[in-house]
Amino acid sequence: MSKDFLKECLRVEVIGGKNKQFSWARTLRHAWRQPKRRFLFWWRIASYIFETSGKRGKRVATIINRRLIRKYNTEIGLGAKIMPGLCIAHYNGIVVSSYCEIGNNFLIRQNTTIGIKIFGKKDDEYKITIGNNVSIGANSCIIADVLHIGNNVQLGAMSFVNKDIPDDCVCYTKRTNELVIREV
Repeated sequence: MSKDFLKECLRVEVIGGKNKQFSWARTLRHAWRQPKRRFLFWWRIASYIFETSGKRGKRVATIINRRLIRKYNTEIGLGAKIMPGLCIAHYNGIVVSSYCEIGNNFLIRQNTTIGIKIFGKKDDEYKITIGNNVSIGANSCIIADVLHIGNNVQLGAMSFVNKDIPDDCVCYTKRTNELVIREV
């Protein structure tokens, strides 16, 4: 993760707006004035420190992340690779595994879990990939060891996903616990 990537994420998620230029003063002002953006600010900083620092930096990043988890009840693994445009609708009960790679403009709602099924394999055998412009409804659960969700996917509320979803789809779970995938 480079400094330019961190700045781009902070510009999009904390400052807001596509045409606004990045500055640390503006970023800190927006993070301070808008409490909803503080989580994103501190999680991006912790993630950057975790990826670019040594042992001591990883400890500092872990401490920041633990405080975020306690305050916001939202746990996003520091190893998760999330592109700019992360949007969290409500911070209650969100869990995102560090084995995730998530594209641009990702919207996640409350009580959603994105995680792996079974521990005990090698780290390179786990990978949950989520494409660009994905929206996940409240109370959804995405659980698998290897999973791919395509671009432009809308996942309905209270959905359970354990298989791949192609691009340009709307998905939801029926009462019979069957996942329905409809192409748009």
